[in-house]
Amino acid sequence: MIKSNIIEAVDLFCGVGGLTHGLSNAGINVKLGVDLDPTCRFPMEENNDTKFRQDDVSKLNAADILNEFAGASITLLAGCAPCQPFSTYSQTNINKKPHKDWRLLDSFSSLVLEVRPTLVTMENVPPLERQPIFNKFVKSLRSNGYHVAYRVINGSEIGLPQKRKRLVLVASMLGPIELPQEEMPLVTVREVISKLPPIAAGRNHPKDRLHASASLSPLNLERIKHSKPGGTWRDWPEELVAACHTRESGATFPSVYGRMEWDELAPTITTQCYGFGNGRFGHPEQDRAISLREAAIIQGFPEEYAFVPDDQSINFNMLGRLIGNAVPVHLGEYIGGVLVRHVQKCESVGS
Repeated sequence: MIKSNIIEAVDLFCGVGGLTHGLSNAGINVKLGVDLDPTCRFPMEENNDTKFRQDDVSKLNAADILNEFAGASITLLAGCAPCQPFSTYSQTNINKKPHKDWRLLDSFSSLVLEVRPTLVTMENVPPLERQPIFNKFVKSLRSNGYHVAYRVINGSEIGLPQKRKRLVLVASMLGPIELPQEEMPLVTVREVISKLPPIAAGRNHPKDRLHASASLSPLNLERIKHSKPGGTWRDWPEELVAACHTRESGATFPSVYGRMEWDELAPTITTQCYGFGNGRFGHPEQDRAISLREAAIIQGFPEEYAFVPDDQSINFNMLGRLIGNAVPVHLGEYIGGVLVRHVQKCESVGS
């Protein structure tokens, strides 16, 4: 039976290393992470046994990847392109000109065909599944000898403590591959962040700079004091309700200025998750928004995961973007487990 550590990978659009960390936990050796954002270098290299290359994936040469795969028996190319152009897409604008960033999926597809790795994976937002560019990608893989499987995965089924659905694709040159349904117990907000020490709005914990919460205006401090876990701004006294909430256009956004619930899933962690007014990102109990560390933990990162050097100040906008855009570590572990078991099965059948 083949050993899992023989799978060697390159992670394109690697971000801060969520996918890399999960793949590594599953036994896959990620040799290189590539991202255009220089702020990803520190967390990728500090927390993962891998190199980081700052580069535009659309300009990357196949030779750069093949060099990393030299001597490898089983290779994996992962590419989780930025999802913004797909998440804002709808069926009503199907005839509109494609977003300029859609080229990134085409760039990934071209690299796959040039490198011809043993295995391929990508993840993105569910609406991508309905788009011609995705169908083109799948057809290209299949016509070039890959067996392909894809489905929308609910994060809660793989132990992620948040409501997050992602389209996941895996492909293999070795034989038919599947993305099995998981039935892990529901992991709640309480289970993952209740042990963290309390902090006040606008403060951080002295032993963990990332356990920092954004400050609140006096008005928003009063609002969160009147917010119930799982409730809405409709629970507030009338004098605290903003005019935009009482208009018809605001009535459809009850989750803004909301608190999470201890014994439920967290909402989808976004790039603005550190702001009380940006969604249901209020702490279930303390009068503040969730901290950056709490957001990272809900994304599956271990509590000790370092995002910035010790001598660098905490920038909420930057770190919120990095954490919110990350591939959850649980998803990386799930994908890694699928690929490792697939390789083992194919090797066992062939022996």
